[in-house]
Amino acid sequence: MTIGTYAAPGEQGARPMLGAADWLGLAATPTFAGLALITGLLDRSPQDALCAAMPTVVPFDGMTLMYLLMGVFHTAPWLRLVARWRNGV
Repeated sequence: MTIGTYAAPGEQGARPMLGAADWLGLAATPTFAGLALITGLLDRSPQDALCAAMPTVVPFDGMTLMYLLMGVFHTAPWLRLVARWRNGV
C-alpha cells in the first residue's frame, strides 16, 4: 500500500494518508460482499423450485460462492489498515 503523510516527514503528529490506489483496494471487499448478497438473494430461477427438494452441500450457487471467495481474497488491504491502526501509525 502506498502511504503519504498529512504533515512534513519530520513534523510531530505525521499521520498516514491513503492514496487513490489504497482506496480502490479497500473498495474491493465490500463490493464483492454486496454482490454476493445481491446474487444470493435475487438470483433465483424456475429450476430452483425443482432442485429445492434435493440436499445440497452449500446453500448458495456458484456465482454467490465466487463473490464470497473474491471478497475473502481481497481482505489483505483491510487487514493491513487494521494492523496500522492497532500499532498507532
